[in-house]
Amino acid sequence: MIKIHGGSLFDYVFVIDRQMTGNQRTRFILQQFLEGLLNLIDEHKNNKGDILTVRGTSYIINSRTAKRIGFRVIKTDNIQKLILMYNYFNVLISHSIAKGKLSFPKLNETITFETGLSELAGREKFIRNLNNQLKSSPSAVIGSTQ
Repeated sequence: MIKIHGGSLFDYVFVIDRQMTGNQRTRFILQQFLEGLLNLIDEHKNNKGDILTVRGTSYIINSRTAKRIGFRVIKTDNIQKLILMYNYFNVLISHSIAKGKLSFPKLNETITFETGLSELAGREKFIRNLNNQLKSSPSAVIGSTQ
């Protein structure tokens, strides 16, 4: 199993451009997430025999986006919820940086999603197109790609 996440507080502080709007920051985070998935897919092509599950928990990615990328939404386990509550201050700061203003994350809207790496590779074209769209257009809309 490969567990993925949206980045650490360090990443949010030092990687995200402070001149971006909240929407631009959210799109950047999603674009970087897609970039990471594409790297996993490329690595999978080199190791075809690997049967791996990719799982992540997020309060930024919603269930519709997760499903369109090729994930299925599963129940978030209580340990993951406890970890998020324990780290609420860091999550609050990261979420506020992502939104460009003080913003309290709704941990009850956190989703966990998973898929097989092979299934993810089957969505490569869609993921690549969405990644390129988010890279090239600061006003790209996530739902506008098939």
